[in-house]
This record gives sequence, C-alpha cells and structure tokens, in this order.
Amino acid sequence: MTKFLSAAAIVILLSCNSFQKTPDISAIEVPLATVRYEQSFFAIDTLRLDASLQKLAGQQPLFTQDFLYNILATTPETATKDVPQFISAYQSLYKQASSKFSSIQKQEQAIKEGLKYIKYYFPDYKLPTKLITFIGPINSFGNIITIDALAIGLQMYLGKNDPIYLSEEGQSLYPIYVSRRFEPSYMATNCIKNIRDDMFPLQDAGAPLCEQMVEAGKRLYFLKQVLPSEQDSLVTGYTAAQLEGCYKREKDIWSFFIQNNLLFEKDPSLIGDYMQDGPNTAVFGDASPGFIGQFVGYRIVEAWLQKNKELPLDKVMKTPAKIIFEQAKYKP
Repeated sequence: MTKFLSAAAIVILLSCNSFQKTPDISAIEVPLATVRYEQSFFAIDTLRLDASLQKLAGQQPLFTQDFLYNILATTPETATKDVPQFISAYQSLYKQASSKFSSIQKQEQAIKEGLKYIKYYFPDYKLPTKLITFIGPINSFGNIITIDALAIGLQMYLGKNDPIYLSEEGQSLYPIYVSRRFEPSYMATNCIKNIRDDMFPLQDAGAPLCEQMVEAGKRLYFLKQVLPSEQDSLVTGYTAAQLEGCYKREKDIWSFFIQNNLLFEKDPSLIGDYMQDGPNTAVFGDASPGFIGQFVGYRIVEAWLQKNKELPLDKVMKTPAKIIFEQAKYKP
C-alpha cells in the first residue's frame, strides 16, 4: 500500500483554469449589504426582553426567526429564559469576536467576488442581497443560507488555536482535522458552498463510488470556477502538503481503487472512508487527507474537460457523473 510522505508544503494550483478562461466580471454588480446582527442581539435589554425582541424582529424579521428558533433552538414559550441565558454565557465570546472582527471587509470582498462569478455563470439564479454575521452556540451552525441572505456564525471562525476549540468539550465536537479550518479565511468558501448546494443539491446516495467521486469533483470544480482567487487549500479543505501528496501519489491512489474493485462499489460501509471528512484516509497513511475521493473525482472531471474545452459551467454541473466517468477515460 502506498503511503503519503511528509514533505515541505508546496503550493500546487489545481489546473482546471489552464483550459478554462477566467471571465471578466468587472462590470457585474451584485448588491450585498452587511448586517452585524450580533451587535444588535447582544445589545438587547433583557429586562425588557419582549419589547427588545420585537424591535429586533422589526429590523430583521426573517433572520430573527431563523436565529431564535433554528440556531438558538429556543421556542416562543422558552425564549424569555433561553435568550438571557445565552447572552450571559456568550458575552465574553461576543467581546472576543467583536475585537477580532471589528471589520470583515476582506471576507466581504471575497464573498462578493464569488457572487459576481455566480451571476456571470448563472444569471437567472437569485443571489442573496445580505451578508449577516451572528454569534450562535458553539455546537450550532457556522454558515447558513436564507431566502435573501448568507449568514456567518462568527463563533466558528475564531482561529484554529482558540482555546474554545482546543478544550475537551470543543474537541469532542470538532476534532483537530475539523477545527483547523475554523479560520476567517474559510468564510468565503463556506458561504459559496451553501449557494452551490442550494443550486445543486447533492443526490448521489446509493450511487457507485466512481460516480460519487465524480460528483464531488464537479462540486470542487464549481468552487474553483467561482472562487478563482482563493487558495486551493481553502476550496479543497486539504492542507497544501496533503494536496501535494495527492498529486505525487495520484497513480498509486487510482491503482488502489482499481486493484480492490472499489469503483463500482455501493456499500456505504466500504466507500465511506474515501467520501467522508476525516483526519486522513487510513489506507494511504497519516499524511493523506480525508475525503480523498474528492481529489480523484476532480482529476476525472479535469480529464473529461480536456476533451470538452470551454464547456459552460452549468453544463458541467448538469452532466451526469456516469457520463463524465465513462467519457473521461481517466488514467493517471
């Protein structure tokens, strides 16, 4: 079994743009108003809770409903108890986040650029017009998409070394391979992932491994097209060293799937190791990334696109994975 070797990290750019030109989006306008919801929420007068919540709901009616009942998971009957308790428990985290994110201009720009590319490729898609920041429970959502907004839970972006993630409770929720991505630099990618998933819900349950890998590759290709300025480590979720190892061992990785007759396997218990996040892919060693099927699928999509140059992004996303796999004739 081939193993990944530890090596100095080298930035390797995923190569799809070598045959797909990056479009000019300079003339495209996308309205995006930033709402710092956490500031209004933590300013609530808990002594006049009903009136304060009504005022907040008047300012942001749709998101307030989502925040209270989906993110905080309170109810109309228990809100008078739950809201003050949450504000008290998370007051220090709010102050920390307020200091760290006094401005999110850099993240706003990256998200807005992604929205422009989506507008270019999918002009009929109704884009969100708000970017809402909030602070929710540590075991709740880091990103959501609503009818008109992208919402970011700042509690999930305090930095990978923040004590709240490294605590025993934090690690029970988010082990290191997950919490290392709790960096502000992941905001844009995570927001655009929500839009991608809204546009193209994943429906590959029960499909053979080869098709699931291609679907994952298509979704990575989407991110590369609409976030061309983002680092590959952000869009893949791999470290630079892990991605380097994938390219170095690409032939061996493919041979493993062939030799073990896994490509047409449908048993979730047999293919889960290759299609789910994890600290690594056990058969390839500790230095390999989890979810390695994404890399294989992306390379299959690349092989297919070499024969279908300048194919529109919507056509790529709508082409069945089975067809891409069969036509790609991938052979690293």
